[in-house]
Amino acid sequence: MRVVGRRSPVIGALICSLVHSLGLIAAVFVATGAAALDGATYPDLQGQWSRLRATGWDPDKPWGRRQQPPLTAEYQAIFEANLAEQAAGAPGDSPSWYCLPYGMPQMMMAYDPMEFVVTPTTTYVLTSHNNDAHRRIFTDGRNWPQTVEPTFKGYSIGKWIDEDGDGRYDVLEVETRHLKGPRTYDASGIPFHRDDQAVIKERIAIDKTDRNLLRDEITVIDHALTRPWTVTRTYRRSPDPQPEWNEEACAEGNEHVRIGNAAYFLSADGRLMPVKKGQPPPDLRYFKMDK
Repeated sequence: MRVVGRRSPVIGALICSLVHSLGLIAAVFVATGAAALDGATYPDLQGQWSRLRATGWDPDKPWGRRQQPPLTAEYQAIFEANLAEQAAGAPGDSPSWYCLPYGMPQMMMAYDPMEFVVTPTTTYVLTSHNNDAHRRIFTDGRNWPQTVEPTFKGYSIGKWIDEDGDGRYDVLEVETRHLKGPRTYDASGIPFHRDDQAVIKERIAIDKTDRNLLRDEITVIDHALTRPWTVTRTYRRSPDPQPEWNEEACAEGNEHVRIGNAAYFLSADGRLMPVKKGQPPPDLRYFKMDK
């Protein structure tokens, strides 16, 4: 009994050391997210990513009508009416004017820098622009749920792919459904169909020749389109190892007001103003007017 008593502290110390080592290994695994479930490893998406070009939804074409969206005749007419409203001074149909989230896919224009956090089960896209705080892309092999509450970001399921067979993932393929409106592609007001049945597919991958360039090939399938519409958004990684991250509160200082279906403007002295010449005031039936 005395022999066992002398050895017990040593055994206890060995057990504590083993537990501590296992804990460190688990912590490193969780922090890096490097090991995939099937042995492959993930691409390095760490850092701050900013868009390269600040144009319309298709970065290869000029803003507005020259985007040439493949809209049906009905939705092209809606788009033309929106452009005419903007030309007259109104902000247009983009819900972001009134602090609604951009949602998918407009949030992937990266109006503010983005951050990607990769884990084996979920990839997170973090942003700080106009209430689009984060996006979850589930990569745990789940099926589409039978019932989903539609959201502006939608429900995204992804799959990592090792295209060249080198044991490292190259591409994240994503499909997003269950989107809520109202929504547009960009601030010019290119519309989605009002049935909110759009499906968005993405291929997200680091450029093969430049690890600091990230491309997101985005294809939208929507009943307002005559065919699927594909564009490629490109982002550059910041060289700053400790980049600054901004915080945006859309409602703070926002002068745009929507009453019914009409847009108005809040002046510097706090009074309601029209946004275009000859615009009638809103319905004031619930206010007692002085005679």
